[in-house]
Amino acid sequence: MLLREYESKDGTAIAGWIRNIEELYSWSADRYCRFPLTGSDIDKNYANMQSAGKFFPLTAVEDDGSIAGHFIIRYPDKTDESTVRFGFVIVDPALRGQGKGSEMLRLGIEYARRELSAKRIDLGVFADNVSAACCYKAVGFKEFGREIFPMPAGDRECILMELILR
Repeated sequence: MLLREYESKDGTAIAGWIRNIEELYSWSADRYCRFPLTGSDIDKNYANMQSAGKFFPLTAVEDDGSIAGHFIIRYPDKTDESTVRFGFVIVDPALRGQGKGSEMLRLGIEYARRELSAKRIDLGVFADNVSAACCYKAVGFKEFGREIFPMPAGDRECILMELILR
């Protein structure tokens, strides 16, 4: 597996992995509120985020060229370049449970360390997304707080996690 920059063609595959509105909200919180999601929706959102700067959408690709997963890295505080945030983390449903998420995240951690000189990575995961939380813990993330996140379908508890890079 390797990481490469997100390409517009990736959006269609990623959108296809989101099979219902609940998965949409688990993946994107309230950033996308229309289902079904399209590749064009992702492209438009990413274009807006890239124009603001310091936004890195990445796609995980298998050795055969197939897309295995995707996530973004951004700076939650534009004045602090030591902390980055992982978001929109997703793995092809056909590949879940095979360690692909952990592999992708490890590559992302190395990217953040090497390319962005990050000292800390944080992320949020909804408490009911147990498999994702376990995946984050498996690569070294630790819980540092919880918050209630207002969502269109009702409030959800979000686990705040961090990884301190050495």
